[in-house]
Amino acid sequence: MRILLSNDDGYFAPGIACLAEALQGLGEIVVVAPERDRSGASNSLTLDRPLSLRQAANGFYFVNGTPTDCVHLAVTGMLEYMPDMVISGINHGANMGDDTIYSGTVAAATEGYLLGIPAIAISLVGKNQQHFETAGKIARELAERFVANPVHEPVLLNVNVPDVHHDQLAGTLVTRLGKRHKAEPVVPITTPRHETMYWVGAAGAAQDAGEGTDFHAVENGYASITPLQIDLTHQQQLSRIRSWLNQ
Repeated sequence: MRILLSNDDGYFAPGIACLAEALQGLGEIVVVAPERDRSGASNSLTLDRPLSLRQAANGFYFVNGTPTDCVHLAVTGMLEYMPDMVISGINHGANMGDDTIYSGTVAAATEGYLLGIPAIAISLVGKNQQHFETAGKIARELAERFVANPVHEPVLLNVNVPDVHHDQLAGTLVTRLGKRHKAEPVVPITTPRHETMYWVGAAGAAQDAGEGTDFHAVENGYASITPLQIDLTHQQQLSRIRSWLNQ
């Protein structure tokens, strides 16, 4: 079993260290992560400059690029083999509902999926992120399940784990993505040079958070596992748009 780990919080983040430790003994673990926090980078690739790959004292590799860069570089150039799995995380905070569009954590896993590798994005939901080991255990359980019962097609799982001790988890649920309200307004600030700049506002509250959603599962103490797909085609609108164009 060869597992590639990445994240969007940076190679120095406690979440990825906990993830690497939780997976020890399952096989060969390689970490390739951004050199700094790249939260919200989504699926961006760096195309306007070359990327550097360096190794930290703890053995982790880091790249001066995005989470997607890290997985792409590792799979298509750095590694001499195709990983059996890509796992991204453990993210500091939730990646539920609309978050998945912006998330660098999900993007790193998505890049593995697009390259034909089973992939998992895993996030710890809470304000203080105290129980990374809980998310680490969930990641290991899923990886062990892949070993025992391989999925013979690319699969992309988005996992959100409540920030509680593992013994306090209610279990795991397979869910669909919920939906948030629109984000809070940007926050203007004035610089010492009297320039106006803006902080992007916080994510909105959950709007579609009923039973069956990732929001509902986590709120009720369950780890949420949502299978994702990348086909953005709105199938139901194909005929409608054809008719509209022919009017």
